[in-house]
Amino acid sequence: MLLHGYLSCKETFAKQVEYFSRFYRVTAIDFLGFGKSAPLQSAYSVSDYAVWTREVLRLLGVEKPHVIAHSFGCRVAIKLSAETPDFFDKILLTGAAGVILKRSFAYKIKVKTYRFVRRFAPKFAERKFGSAEYKTLSPVMKESYKKIVNEDLRGDAQTLKNSVLLVQGRADKTTPIAEAQAYLERMKNGRLVVMDGGHFAFMDDPLTFNLIAEEFFYDGTFAQSGG
Repeated sequence: MLLHGYLSCKETFAKQVEYFSRFYRVTAIDFLGFGKSAPLQSAYSVSDYAVWTREVLRLLGVEKPHVIAHSFGCRVAIKLSAETPDFFDKILLTGAAGVILKRSFAYKIKVKTYRFVRRFAPKFAERKFGSAEYKTLSPVMKESYKKIVNEDLRGDAQTLKNSVLLVQGRADKTTPIAEAQAYLERMKNGRLVVMDGGHFAFMDDPLTFNLIAEEFFYDGTFAQSGG
């Protein structure tokens, strides 16, 4: 099972689909609101996406798959596993989002300024302070985005009993290694592997990534490691 990142689509996993189709039945979906799926009609939270994904897999007849998830897809995989234990078998998370690190003083000032300006000039505030990613979204997607990025999933991660492999791109600035390490501290059966590449390490070096994933899924044993 392949779960893509935010503002992305299943096609980002083209190299993984090609590689793993030789050994497994591979299912890749577009989350609601992305790729070829229908647009959102209401603002979805991570839990809403977890419910939606669970129903899609039920309809497709996919039972207890291994999963490779990227960025936002990691949020969904963690939430779904926390809410429905044993739904997945092994879980590989790459560029894992869902951890809210301690905010800097400059960030807190920026947020306060944004909230103040929004009271008097909401459209200007959106143009001035919103991220490039946020500015591209429709109104309903913006509301969904806020729900998603403001939820810290470390508590959910702590409940997982699955074997989890975190694959981190060494140059990832979107979800830095500190976020992967924060997840690792909460996971009972977690391990971290760092490889060359950025936030899309699985695309930057698909062969290395696929070999790491293949070894993880094939290995019948799993030892917890922090390295």
